[in-house]
Amino acid sequence: MKPTEWHPGTLLETAGGYWKTCALHAAVQLDVFTEIDDLRLSADAIAETLQADPRALAMLLNALTAMNLLEKSDGIYANTPEAARFLSRKSPAYIGYIIKHHHHLVPSWSRLDQAVLSGGPVRTQATHGSDDERESFLMGMFNMAMMTAPRIVPKIDLTHCKSFLDMGGGPGTYAIQFCLKNPGLHAVVFDLPTTRPFAEKTIDSHGLSDRIGFQAGSYLHDPVEGRYDVAWLSQILHGEGPEDCRTMIQKAVSALSPGGMILIHEFILNNEMNGPLFPALFSLNMLLGTDSGQSYSEQQISDMLADAGVRNIHRIAIDSPNDSGIIAGEV
Repeated sequence: MKPTEWHPGTLLETAGGYWKTCALHAAVQLDVFTEIDDLRLSADAIAETLQADPRALAMLLNALTAMNLLEKSDGIYANTPEAARFLSRKSPAYIGYIIKHHHHLVPSWSRLDQAVLSGGPVRTQATHGSDDERESFLMGMFNMAMMTAPRIVPKIDLTHCKSFLDMGGGPGTYAIQFCLKNPGLHAVVFDLPTTRPFAEKTIDSHGLSDRIGFQAGSYLHDPVEGRYDVAWLSQILHGEGPEDCRTMIQKAVSALSPGGMILIHEFILNNEMNGPLFPALFSLNMLLGTDSGQSYSEQQISDMLADAGVRNIHRIAIDSPNDSGIIAGEV
C-alpha cells in the first residue's frame, strides 16, 4: 500500500474522517438501508416510517448518496448493490452489528488523549453493558467470523484430528466451520456461562448439536475439562496482558494430547510493533477498554508458545481483510 503523503489536505481529511463514520453509524442505527431494501423511496416516505424529521433525514440521505451508499434520482432514493448486500438486515451478508459495535466505541475513542496520559481504560460502562451493546458485540463478532472462517479453515489440515477445543469461542463460529469441513471432528466451545444460549442456538442451527458441546468457564480462572487434538484461541489474547496470555496458552497446552496442535488467531503486529495499521490501531482500542490488553507481535506470541513448551512454531499465511494471522505449534 502506498504510504500516505501528509499535507494540510490529507491531515484535515483524516481529522474530519469521523464525519463519514458517524453518518454511516446513524444510518445503520436508524435502519435506513433495511427500510429502503429493494424499493425506491422519497425522503418523506422514509422519514414517515422511521418517525424522523423529514428535513434532517433528507440531509443524511444526501450525504449517504455522496458516499456512494445510496443512489438518488428525481428525489427518489435507492440502495446501491453494496448497501443492499451488506447494510440491509434482510441480507444474509449483513454486517450492521459490527458497525453498531463500532458506534458504541466512539465515546471512548474521543477520550484517547486521556487514556494515553493515564495509561488506563476510559470506558465508563462495563464492556457490552447494555442489551444493545452486547447484541451488537456478539452478533458483530459472529458475522465477522462467518466472513473470515471460510478463508481460514481450508488452510488448516485437521483430517487426522478427532477433538477440537474452541477456547473463548463465543457462539462457536470456528468450531462450526471446522466441524463442517472435517466430518470426523468433535468440538467443545469453552466460554462464559452467559454465552451458552447464543452458542447452543447457533450450533443447533447448523445441525451440529451432536458434535459440538459447550463447557462453561473462564479461560483465566477455570480449568478446561477433557483432552483435545487441537486447541484454537481466536481473538482472545488481545483482551489481556502478557502474563494472563501466558496463563491462557499454558491452560490450552495442558488440555492437549501428546502431539496436539495449538493455533493462535490474532491481529498480529510486526516485531517493531509499528504496523500493520489495523493491529496498531486495534491496540489503542484495547488501551481504551481494558486494563492491560493490546495487540501482540509475531515474536511475542511465538515466545509465549515456546515458554509453554510448544515446538515447531510457525505462521500460517491467510487472506484476511484486517491483517489477522495464525501462529501454530505442536506439543
